[in-house]
Amino acid sequence: MSFTLAIVGRPNVGKSTLFNRLVGKRLALVDDQPGVTRDLREGAGRLGDLRFVVIDSAGLEMADDDSLQGRMRRLTERAVDEADICLFVVDARAGVTAADEYFAEILRRRARHVILAANKAEGHAGEAGALEAYALGLGEPLRISAEHGEGMDDLYRVLAPLADFVDAERPAPIEAATEVDLTEEEAETGGGAEDWRPSAKRPLQLAVIGRPNAGKSTLINKIIGEDRLLTGPEAGITRDSISVTSEFMGTPMRIFDTAGMRKRAKVTDKVEKLSVADGLRAVRFAEVVVVLLDVAIPFEQQDLRIADFAETEGRAVVVAANKWDLEDDKPHKLNELRANFERLLPQLKGAPLVTVSARTGKGLDRLHAAVLKAHEVWNRRISTARLNRWLEVMTESHPPPAPGGRRIRLRYMTQVKTRPPAFIVKATHTDKIPDAYQRYLVNGLRTDFDLPGTPIRLFFRDQGKDNPYRAKANKISQSGALAKHKNRQKPKGG
Repeated sequence: MSFTLAIVGRPNVGKSTLFNRLVGKRLALVDDQPGVTRDLREGAGRLGDLRFVVIDSAGLEMADDDSLQGRMRRLTERAVDEADICLFVVDARAGVTAADEYFAEILRRRARHVILAANKAEGHAGEAGALEAYALGLGEPLRISAEHGEGMDDLYRVLAPLADFVDAERPAPIEAATEVDLTEEEAETGGGAEDWRPSAKRPLQLAVIGRPNAGKSTLINKIIGEDRLLTGPEAGITRDSISVTSEFMGTPMRIFDTAGMRKRAKVTDKVEKLSVADGLRAVRFAEVVVVLLDVAIPFEQQDLRIADFAETEGRAVVVAANKWDLEDDKPHKLNELRANFERLLPQLKGAPLVTVSARTGKGLDRLHAAVLKAHEVWNRRISTARLNRWLEVMTESHPPPAPGGRRIRLRYMTQVKTRPPAFIVKATHTDKIPDAYQRYLVNGLRTDFDLPGTPIRLFFRDQGKDNPYRAKANKISQSGALAKHKNRQKPKGG
C-alpha cells in the first residue's frame, strides 16, 4: 500500500461501483437508489502495479445540520481531510450540477490532491457532461465507466506519479482461519504453534452484530477512540459491513461493524436485504463475534437467532448487554440476564456475558477481557492422553446405553481441529449413541477442560476394536504375563 484514495461525489454517481472495480470484489453495496453508502468503507485497491487503500464514502449532501445527511457529510469531509488523494466523481450523463460546483470548491480548499473523473461517459450520451466538467477548475476530467471498466488506464496514468509523493501503509483485510487441522504430533501433545495470538501483522478479527439501534457503531467508535462510524438515533443507519483496524486496550484488532438484523419477515427493502447478507458474511470473516443486546429489550427472538447463527458458523461468542448506564436496578437485572441466557441459549453454555455502556465507555475493560478469553478458548488444544484418561472416567461414572443388549463402547478419543475445538471418538454402534449422551460428553468437555461458551464439534467414528493404544497395551500385558510365568518356574527358596 503506498497511498490512500478517497472516492467522493454526489449520491448515485457511481462511487461504490468504482470502489468495487478498484478492489476487484463486490465489497460495497450497489443499487440504483441514491444514498445506499453511509459509512466509510476501506478496501485494498489495485490498479496495474499500484497498491493502495481505497475509501468509498457517502454521497456529499448540501446539509450542515445534525440530520442523517449532515452527519454523513461530516464523515465524508473527514475522509477528504485524511486521504492522500481524492477522486471526485461526477455523472457525465447528468452534467455538472450546482452541488458539484459547491463540493468542488470544498475539495480545492481541503484536499491535498484531487483527480476529477466523469463517470458513465461511455458512448455519446456522456460527451457533453464530460466537457462541462472542465468548468469545475480541477484539471482535465478523466472519462471513465466504472460499470464497464473503461478509462482505468487513464486513471493509472494520473495516479502513478502521485504515488511517489505519498506513503500511508495500511493492512489489508485478513480472512479468519477456521477449522484448523492438527497434525498427529500436535494431537498427541496438545501443543503447536502459537501464531493464533493477535499481532499487528495478524490482528484479531472481531464482528459486532445485533438488532438495529442496539448501539453497535457507537460501541466501536468508543473502542477505537474516534467517531469513525456514523451514529445517531435513527435505526438502521449502518448498511455496509465496515471494518476498522485499531488497537483495543493494546490488542491489535480488525473490528467489523454490521447492519442491524431484523426479523426476516420485516426485511422488505432490497438494500436492507443486501445489508443483512453483508453482515452475515462479516461473521464468516470473524474469529470472535460480539452479540450486542439492548438491555431494555434483551434476548428477543432475533437476538437468539443471531447468536445461534454465530455458534452454527463455529465462531467464539461474547454476549454484551449495552446501555447499562440507563439501568436502575443493576443487580436484579444482571441476575435476570444470566438466567435468561442460560435458559434460552444452552448451546452457548458458559459463554461470557458482560454489561457495557457504549455511550460512556464503562465496561469496555470487561468486554476486552471476555473477547481475549473467548479467542483463547476457541484456539485451545488438549493432548490425546488427557482426553483418553478423561473419557475413561466419564464412561465409568456414566456408561453409554446398551441398545438391544449390545453395549456401546467408546474406545479412543483425539482432538483433530481447533477454531473451534473438534474431537473424534472411535466407538462401536455409533448410530445408536443418543443425543443426550453426546450432550453429556460435550458438557463434560466444557467443565473439565475449561471450554466455556465456545462451539464444540464432537464426531463419532465406527472403527470396531481398532485402537492405536491397543498394541502398546498388548505388549505391556504380554510382558507382564511372561514375567509371572517365569516366576512360577523358579524353585521355591531359589
